[in-house]
Amino acid sequence: MNSIQVKTQINGEPVEFLCEARQSLLEVLRETLGFTGAKEGCNDGNCGACNVIMDGTLVNSCLVLAVEAQGRSITTIEGLAPPGGLHPLQQQFLEHAALQCGICTPGFLLAAKALLDHNPDPSEHEVRHWLAGNLCRCTGYDKIVRAVLAAAQVMREAPVAAR
Repeated sequence: MNSIQVKTQINGEPVEFLCEARQSLLEVLRETLGFTGAKEGCNDGNCGACNVIMDGTLVNSCLVLAVEAQGRSITTIEGLAPPGGLHPLQQQFLEHAALQCGICTPGFLLAAKALLDHNPDPSEHEVRHWLAGNLCRCTGYDKIVRAVLAAAQVMREAPVAAR
């Protein structure tokens, strides 16, 4: 097959890669570019383990073709934390014990970031609704929701640079 050259931005850095027309963004992120934080859970868009943020919108990278990344800006879990620290969501996930086996955690964190970027002061109901596309097999939902609400509060009180 013919390879297609894609120029994109991942975690704020320009990236170029070659891919086949049929390859998913998840496959290229993990196997070609080494961004292994996005996980392959279901490979049909139902679990959220492969979530990334593309041009400000949460997407399942298993459902996006890699060629669709052309000219786009992508944030993976590897790009969430600021240099030398943790993002408030990551810190609150730790403090609230909102992670267990870790397969779903990157997807939940990016879904939560997309939510807080959209709505910095969500209700518990809004958090639960927004995270409904993410599955946790370890049943950590209540801790995850509490961590997202706590992170929202921290982020509202923090300077913009800390977000």
